[in-house]
Order: sequence, then structure tokens, then C-alpha cells
Amino acid sequence: MSLFKGIPQSVYACLFLPALVLLIAALQNMDGHAVDLHDVLQGTSTAHWLGTDVLGRDILSRLAEGVTLSFSVAISVITLCAIIGISVGMIAAWLGGWVDSVLMRFVDIVLSFPGILLAIALAAVLGPGVDKLIIALAAVGWVGFARLTRAQVLSLRHAPYIEAAIASGQNTIHIATKHLLPNIAAPLLIEASFGIAAVMIGEAGLSFLGIGIQPPDASLGTMIREGSQLMLVAPMQVVYPGLMLFLLVMSANLAGDALRDYLDVRSKR
Repeated sequence: MSLFKGIPQSVYACLFLPALVLLIAALQNMDGHAVDLHDVLQGTSTAHWLGTDVLGRDILSRLAEGVTLSFSVAISVITLCAIIGISVGMIAAWLGGWVDSVLMRFVDIVLSFPGILLAIALAAVLGPGVDKLIIALAAVGWVGFARLTRAQVLSLRHAPYIEAAIASGQNTIHIATKHLLPNIAAPLLIEASFGIAAVMIGEAGLSFLGIGIQPPDASLGTMIREGSQLMLVAPMQVVYPGLMLFLLVMSANLAGDALRDYLDVRSKR
């Protein structure tokens, strides 16, 4: 519970509206894919709290699906990035020598490309689909975890307790999981929290360009793309998903700041 005491009220404020949308959509129990051409571009009403889109679909239900999908994609991508990046960083720092040089030069090559452009290229090659979108975003995002892990492991490589573990005959996997990983978990958690915000923006951007989440699945990016064609007629078609994306990204960034301040001993001092 002490962890939640360090989270500022601004995080809860940003999360309130998306959580409220999910709750109301669950209580409303409507299908966001149900097309009703007799109820197109309707305003707020008791039947449709946020109105309907160009195909008569309930905007509130589609927002709830978009928020859930954006968060699930972000968690999946960050988990995959962490597994790959931490493994590569630990191997490079622990073995050193030519292994470290080869792996870090490969990381530098990936970093030399703009992240969003590389994700667009990979998504275009792999094709549409949630699983392929996750792979495309993870292929870009793991390098941050790799460099951070390598730097942290190098700083602990010759620590007394690591030297004692090596002298006692413990194998490398045991040292990595029991001694190294717990001691570098704090900066990795902070990296993950900021990475979630970046993945949400990346998923929305790829979906906006038409190479991410495909209809009829609801994504905040696809909803913004569809609503952008109706800016003069129904501007709220863009405002609602744009506001949801803004609040999700803002809450993830604020949570990362709060987590960094909570885990930073110097800031407490």
C-alpha cells in the first residue's frame, strides 16, 4: 500500500475518465460492432450516451474497446520487449568481449533508424493483425531495455556479493535471476512505465495509417482516422478518441514520474 501513497493525484485524475468509460460501457452492455444505418451520427441520448458514428455504432462501446485494446497491446509489447532486451543486455554485459561488441553494434543499428518509421516498415511487411502489430512494435522497443540492462549489470558486475556468488560456485542463470535482476528491477520498471506510453502512441499511429488494428475492431487510432473525415460535421468523433488517448498516455507518463521519484533514494533525501 505504501507504493500507492507515492502516486500523485494527477495520475488518478487522468485515469478517472477512461475507467469511467469502461464502467459505463460495461453497464450499458452494447455491441460496439452493431451497425444501424438508421441511427447514423446521432448525438448524445439515453440509448447512446456519446452518440453514434458514421455507421450507427455506439461510440461509448467502441471507446471502451479501444481503451482495452490499446492497454492490452501496450502490456504485451512491453512484456516482450523486456524479455528480449533484458536477456540481450545481460548476455552482453556478463560475457563481454566480442559478444558485447556484436550485440551492442546490432543495438546501435536498430537505434539508427527512426523508431516509428521502422515500425511502419515492419507492420507493412508483416501485414495487418494484432499479433503482427505487437511483433512490429516489440522489434523496435526492446533496444532501450537492452542498453539499460547492460549499463546496470556492468555497474554490478564486480560488486562484492556478485564476486561472492561466483566464488561459491553458483551458475550464471542463478546469479542473473537471484542477484542481478532484483537489484536492477527499479530502473527497468521505470523504463517499462514510460514504454507503455510510447507503445500506446505507436499503436494509435499505425492504426491511424491503416496498417495496425483493422476494422471492425475498434482502436483509438482508427476511430481518429474515421472521425477526421467528419471534422466539420461531427467534430466529437475525433475529440472522444483523441481525449482518451491523451489521458492514457498522460497517466502512463505521470505514473512513470511518480515511480521514479518513489524508487529514487536521492529524491527522498
